Amino acid sequence: MATLEHATDRDFWSGGPEAKGWQRWALLLFGLLNLALAGGLFLQMEWATQVWPWPDGRLSYIFVASIFAAVAVALLWIGATGELRPLTAGALNLMVTLGGITAYLLFLALQGGRPEVLGYAAATGLGFLVSVVAFLWARRVPVRDPRPTPTGALVSFLLFALVLIAASIALFMRQEAIFPWPLNPDTSMLFGWIFLGDAFYFLYGLVHRRWHNAAPQLWSFLAYDLLLLGPLVGHLDAVAAEHRPSLLIYISVLLFSLVVAVVYLFVNPRTRLWSARGGAG
Repeated sequence: MATLEHATDRDFWSGGPEAKGWQRWALLLFGLLNLALAGGLFLQMEWATQVWPWPDGRLSYIFVASIFAAVAVALLWIGATGELRPLTAGALNLMVTLGGITAYLLFLALQGGRPEVLGYAAATGLGFLVSVVAFLWARRVPVRDPRPTPTGALVSFLLFALVLIAASIALFMRQEAIFPWPLNPDTSMLFGWIFLGDAFYFLYGLVHRRWHNAAPQLWSFLAYDLLLLGPLVGHLDAVAAEHRPSLLIYISVLLFSLVVAVVYLFVNPRTRLWSARGGAG
């Protein structure tokens, strides 16, 4: 068995004893299902939009699609490489996001007189419990890729986390024009929990500074950027004046994160896709 210090490209892509075949196939399957759902939401197909608890606008559906795409790509990366430890960060993300969304939907159902969202609360609550189990299990999985996260990526993660926390607070406060398009108050709350969960995703990568955590995070951001950037640029001609500053800021953040992801996934010789060894750079 190859040690962490002497892992080869073949070892990295073929998986280890902790990455059983059924686990990897399950992750690939869930990744493909999330990818299909992302495509359906992007195209606003009726079967896909039913996963959202109320009717919403085109850009809101595209935003949710980008989140599903980000989850899908991370799962596909983990399943393809067999490096299961990064599930810890993803599960933490979903614990925060789904836990908060479940609590809010239950509030709407029980206190707001909206029983129609109770089924969605049950579904997100189940997802929360699954995420807790995945978190507790994955943090016990041995690390196979020992490379440290490059300093530049860590600085980027800190910036991402700070921006996401600030945006989530603004969304919880239902501040107008925080998003590049108008949000109804309930959507604002759910998007706030999504952003806060994403912040914990990057904070985990800051605390646990290993490339096996950073790689799927950057893959997630790459998918998120590519799906959302085009529609937001296309929205420049139609955006209301009060939403234009947030649109320009959002596009700038997407472009910055896209460059970071491309540099460390495809350019940096110590972390690029076809490299299985290396150090910080």
